[in-house]
Amino acid sequence: MGIINHRYNKSHNENHARFCWMECYNEPEVASALLNWIEDWARSKKMEKLVGPLGFSDKDPQGFMIEGFDQPIVIATNCNYSYMVDLIEKNNFVKKVDLVVYRIDIPEHLPELYEKLAERALSRLNLTVIEFVNKSQLKPMIRPVLNLINDTFIDIYGFDKMEDREMDEFAARYLPVVDPRFVKCITNEKDELVGFVIGMPDMSRGIIRSRGYLLPFGILFILMSARKTKQLNLFLGAIHKDYRNSGLDAVMAIKMKISANKAGFEYVDSHLELEDNFKVRAEMERAGGKVYKKYRIYSKDL
Repeated sequence: MGIINHRYNKSHNENHARFCWMECYNEPEVASALLNWIEDWARSKKMEKLVGPLGFSDKDPQGFMIEGFDQPIVIATNCNYSYMVDLIEKNNFVKKVDLVVYRIDIPEHLPELYEKLAERALSRLNLTVIEFVNKSQLKPMIRPVLNLINDTFIDIYGFDKMEDREMDEFAARYLPVVDPRFVKCITNEKDELVGFVIGMPDMSRGIIRSRGYLLPFGILFILMSARKTKQLNLFLGAIHKDYRNSGLDAVMAIKMKISANKAGFEYVDSHLELEDNFKVRAEMERAGGKVYKKYRIYSKDL
């Protein structure tokens, strides 16, 4: 598929088209035919560059996996054979940006520094941590969470602000698989959302066993997989710009660790982080995280 996100192009002063959801056998002629068609289409629209895999926004799966093929794919990330990397590069696409994924062992106890930072943040800033036990409690937080994403993700490559209809679609897509135990929100004294993090039990092995079918038994395989897994996947998180570097990340890390320990999780998948997001990467590495997957978004001048 070829996409032109005119709104993103205008706000970032770009003239780029995107390709996404590319699938083919390991046949160079087929790959070239698909890519050449999208390139010609993009040129006809006066685009200067073709980038991808990249969907309508960074909330769609993005990038081809280039490392970590021996690991299960988690929700909301692309799945591709290693030969796709060769096919795309033979068509003169080059690296635009890499995204990394960390695996982090969940400790019994976090460093004392985390406890001190969290305690100071909650008391000094008069903040409240909100935790959940059922999905009905989550619904009032959907719009505040997505509005905070709009405010804080603006500088992330590929991100485009969500309109109300897009928020509703995004929530409907993922709310059924969100586990309320692994959603943590922080509000200020005005009850405004200033930070959140969302995690999900990994269900990849159940999806593999279901072979893509929910019925008659696929949904049971997926639910059982989510209950038995030892892996917690981080999905989304954000902190309001006025509250960054104040300890909120420590607060949410502690709360998530407590819930993860209770559920018997042993490690965390960080989801995709841009390679140049050095602050978040430093936090992952401070917690003992190791990069175990990499994805790449490619580009080609037209």
